[in-house]
Amino acid sequence: MRKNKISITSILKWVFIGVIIFILYLPIIIIFVLSIDSSKTGNTFSGFTFDWYIEIFTNRSLYMSIITSFAVALMATCISAFLGTFAAIGIHALSKKVKSKVLLLNNIPVLNADIVTGISIMIICSFLVTIIPNLFGYRTMLLAHVFFTMPYVILSVLPKLNEMDPNLYDAATDLGLKPMKALWTVVIPAIETGIISGALLAFTLSIDDFVISYFTSGNGVQNFSNWIYVRLGRRNFTPAAYAYNSLLTFVILLVVLVPQFKKSKKKGDLQR
Repeated sequence: MRKNKISITSILKWVFIGVIIFILYLPIIIIFVLSIDSSKTGNTFSGFTFDWYIEIFTNRSLYMSIITSFAVALMATCISAFLGTFAAIGIHALSKKVKSKVLLLNNIPVLNADIVTGISIMIICSFLVTIIPNLFGYRTMLLAHVFFTMPYVILSVLPKLNEMDPNLYDAATDLGLKPMKALWTVVIPAIETGIISGALLAFTLSIDDFVISYFTSGNGVQNFSNWIYVRLGRRNFTPAAYAYNSLLTFVILLVVLVPQFKKSKKKGDLQR
């Protein structure tokens, strides 16, 4: 009787896991199927084709929107990782009372709605247009992406700073290292994983942002999400967008799975 209960519980557990995985990955599967469907409408499957993957590079507006997405995301990630790391180090050095107040200010952009952030930055930039002509475009979009991604880098780096031995930096300076050199050779390597995780999170948030990018982009400057919105409005959408999404998902899977496979293989070799 007990064995039957255990087997039923095990079956229900795997069924539940299977349902969750199916719900999570169903949209990805649908997009992949649409990316190899020769039908442009996607209402019926008309046959296999890879023409939409070729169109990613031949459709100039789509190609430029993808380039813009990656350019803004990479620059925003680098700037956010650099500024966020030093901001986290500064916050970590504050007293507990002041640190809690600064962290509260840091968490507001994280908890704030994207539409509020986007409109706020748009209003500020609208006032600055009188001083800096042609401000809207890459610069405003990049500024907005740095603004909403940097708090995530700070939140990723701070736990690593809390785990670090507080005497390491003092010991490095006592041994003759200058403050900046001690920071780069002792502190940064100790919090490297936090910086990388924060940078990856910043890149993920930036590459697919729509709302903030919509309010801060100028005429002629579109990232991929804004490109889709405009195309759907004009009813000249192309399934090449599905192909790009499928290609991006495949690349991300490789980036995630290949290191895990190498790690497990190395672990297996060591056990032997």
